[in-house]
Amino acid sequence: MSKKLHLVSLGCTKNLVDSEIMLGRLKAYEITDDNREADVIIVNTCGFIDAAKEESINTVLSLHDERKKDSILVMSGCLSERYKEELQAEMPEVDIFTGVGDYEKIDALIATRQSTFSPEVYLASETADRVITGSNYHAYIKIAEGCNQACAFCAIPSFKGKLHSRTLSSIKKEVENLVAQGFYDFSFISQDSSSYGRDMGLKDGLLQLVKTIEEVEGVRSARILYLYPSTTTFELIDAIADSETFQTYYDMPIQHIDDGMLKIMKRGFGEKKTIELLEYMKSKPNAFIRTSVIAGHPGETVESFEKLCAFMEEFGFDRFNTFAYSNEETTSAYALEQISDEIKAERAAILGEIAERTTLASLQKMVGQKVELVIDGESEEHELLLSARPLKWAVDIDGEILINDTSDLPVEYGKVYEAKITELVGSQLLATLLP
Repeated sequence: MSKKLHLVSLGCTKNLVDSEIMLGRLKAYEITDDNREADVIIVNTCGFIDAAKEESINTVLSLHDERKKDSILVMSGCLSERYKEELQAEMPEVDIFTGVGDYEKIDALIATRQSTFSPEVYLASETADRVITGSNYHAYIKIAEGCNQACAFCAIPSFKGKLHSRTLSSIKKEVENLVAQGFYDFSFISQDSSSYGRDMGLKDGLLQLVKTIEEVEGVRSARILYLYPSTTTFELIDAIADSETFQTYYDMPIQHIDDGMLKIMKRGFGEKKTIELLEYMKSKPNAFIRTSVIAGHPGETVESFEKLCAFMEEFGFDRFNTFAYSNEETTSAYALEQISDEIKAERAAILGEIAERTTLASLQKMVGQKVELVIDGESEEHELLLSARPLKWAVDIDGEILINDTSDLPVEYGKVYEAKITELVGSQLLATLLP
């Protein structure tokens, strides 16, 4: 009788790739959704901000309370790496601690019940036997680890280190391997994707990546996530817009727009240049632009916040996320005078309302359009509706379109269809498949 494994992957999609690496090493185990019957429980943690840290610890403790006798509880990932000494001293509930360097050794760690923290961050490779989760057609491709930026609010470089890029050949081989397994839609990710290859002497690494992936037969759709303003070039914006493989999709977190705040945040790029980049993206036909902003960062005055709100309202982002500032030790903003939690929450809520309005405006523009989309399955809204995603949109974060008329076409999950968007009901787009 095979042993059972329960794995919880928290945080970002980069964490998800690492979790999929661990699943590949643990294929001998039967995957179970019931943590109470698992022989091994793994929580791949997030250590980015306070809310994520709290979720990670609560998840570990909750799983410990319910686990069966003699099971093994593993805590891996960013939180475990960032606070390895404290967690090992304060969480006896955990049997094995490991950080961000030993995902391909997880089977050996479990076999020996050994905790270990490698000095190097694990860098994905084409030889890793990943188990892709959540889709039969889409996969995330991690192109680099670490980050060379020094943003005042971000602790990631303190436990992920400097930029460490994969080779183009390694990335290409992984994509080719996945295409051979039936995957055709890819999202390329890292902490600072637009800096890809600079540690290897490539000044235009992402441009080369775009050209390389365009050469892979079987890749139908792709997008790049997490661009950084000061390392995003007009040439890259052009290359993405001109590509027949990559979606005209720009995900560039700006965090703020006020010059003074960008300096305090150590973003390395001013308001004028940031807006020039965004306007250039916006000028591209059918461009989709996503960003994120921080509310309540130290130094944010009423005036700078109002300026941010006005810009977010006027620019017309297709999507944007708002994060209330989290004060993280090891960051340069940690010692600055802090804004109260009440004001941070209030400002985040205001930006959240703006995001809802701009998203609705973006969705409204799509009514009447024909789109290529993939049907993912039955909708959670109603059993007679199908959940679909336009190929342009990023998986999970950009939402869904509901199919309420299939035109009597045979429906296959994971297959691309052409559809016409017929109406916007509330905040939900409805569409009809085209014969």
